[in-house]
Amino acid sequence: MITSSRTADSATIADHYNELDLFYREVWGEHVHHGLWISGDEDPDQAVVQLVQLVAEKAKITSGARVCDIGSGYGAAARFLARQMGARVTAVTVSESQHSYACKLDPSGNPTYILSDWLKTELIPESFDAAFAIESSEHMADKAAFFSRALSILKSGGRLVVCSWVVAEPASCSQKKRLLEKICREGRMPHLLNADELLSAAQSTGFRAIDHHDLSQKVSRTWSVVIFRFAKRLISDSRYRTFLLQPGRHNRVFAGTIFRIWLAYRTQAMRYGIFTFQK
Repeated sequence: MITSSRTADSATIADHYNELDLFYREVWGEHVHHGLWISGDEDPDQAVVQLVQLVAEKAKITSGARVCDIGSGYGAAARFLARQMGARVTAVTVSESQHSYACKLDPSGNPTYILSDWLKTELIPESFDAAFAIESSEHMADKAAFFSRALSILKSGGRLVVCSWVVAEPASCSQKKRLLEKICREGRMPHLLNADELLSAAQSTGFRAIDHHDLSQKVSRTWSVVIFRFAKRLISDSRYRTFLLQPGRHNRVFAGTIFRIWLAYRTQAMRYGIFTFQK
């Protein structure tokens, strides 16, 4: 486990996404998660959808299924499942900016967007067929509470799919100090687990592990795309330069973090896993 030297509570995490709202939407896009390159020929927009499709396959999401998107960002994955697969989706985010954007973009009522800290969100027990968390569980310090709350909302036999950044084992002292701890701190993640620790945290709350796979080689291209887009914006858009030069912007350090994450994948210090659990 890699632990951040700085506390990251829900208010800090919300502030991170609120302050960087413009950059996340323009540089990363509405999905705010990795893309999955299967053939290698896909464009980035197709790649992010392919990750959602894999999550849906693992979670066994079908038309009419009740699904909870934990840490939904701008709601792109939730909208895809509602529109393309006919699922009834509840999407939870802690960010006011993300919630406002999603509600304005799609006021249809499906997905239902909830502004809340997942660890404090009250949902009807055993009312969902499936739940998923794409790159959001990393922000939650209490992993037992994260999994317990997910377990409580799922029907018997329901599935939880977690896509998560995980620490490679073994990671060198240099990788931990120069890359992973800084990624945790700057990305507002309390800590990063390795794959075995994540599996153990889920199983200790009552989940049964179905499978898990390392997708690192198929998702790492995301960071080359992000760096290219960011550099292009930095050159052409004065808003980016102004933001980075303002001392009061305490999340501007994330501009450097994207390069650290790219290097962490290149050196295999950090991995990317998809984990499937069943109640």
